[in-house]
Amino acid sequence: MIRIITLNLNGIRSAARKGWLEWQAAQDADVVCVQEVKAQDADLDDAMRAIGPLKGHFHFAEKKGYSGVGLYAKKAPKQVRIGFGQPEFDAEGRYVEADFGALTVVSVYLPSGSSGEERQAAKFRFLEVFLPHLAELRSSGREVVLCGDLNIAHKEIDLKNWKSNQKNSGFLPEERAWLTKVFDEVGFVDVFRTLDARPERYTWWSNRGQAWAKNVGWRLDYQIATPGIAATAKTADIYVDQRFSDHAPVIVDYDVRL
Repeated sequence: MIRIITLNLNGIRSAARKGWLEWQAAQDADVVCVQEVKAQDADLDDAMRAIGPLKGHFHFAEKKGYSGVGLYAKKAPKQVRIGFGQPEFDAEGRYVEADFGALTVVSVYLPSGSSGEERQAAKFRFLEVFLPHLAELRSSGREVVLCGDLNIAHKEIDLKNWKSNQKNSGFLPEERAWLTKVFDEVGFVDVFRTLDARPERYTWWSNRGQAWAKNVGWRLDYQIATPGIAATAKTADIYVDQRFSDHAPVIVDYDVRL
């Protein structure tokens, strides 16, 4: 059995101050994927670089205090890939891929388009170039688990106020159709949804109003996987007992060996 956890930290230093490192160390995870590190290499201390036996591999953004992803692994990967070969987005620190032989795990952070038209256009460019990359991963012959903040709520069940958000970034018809294509055409599986079909299971809550208290959220954070390993998923959970970020960790246990 292996445990994979993904979490958008909204700043690794901020999350560390809120007890994330201690919680993470107690989870006995095999792989941990994090997004929005919002730090440079020099900003990390030893506790952030390795959480117990989990050694971190990072893709930092060129811009300070922005984006950045990481992947922690208990077992040393055979190969680590930083970025996915698209200069515009690799400069923003959005992709780490770890190859463990028969299994590849990816930590990815898709752009948000909520700040305006310019960033939404960038998000659409990302979706356009990332789909062929996903297809390439799917056809590699390896099992793949891709973890991260996709900044898209797929279906109406995946956000509280879906009716009023149909023209907002994160729930635009084009974004949702892209994710449907990832599942229905490329062939990835939404692992959490295969195990938990309940409504009101969200991973992100706005800091405005009382979104957290009232559970007015969005499910933006995913583990999507190739069908073989997806079928071995035994438990999937969104951890909401403590808050380390405006996102919540997604935890999945797979009945495979790393």
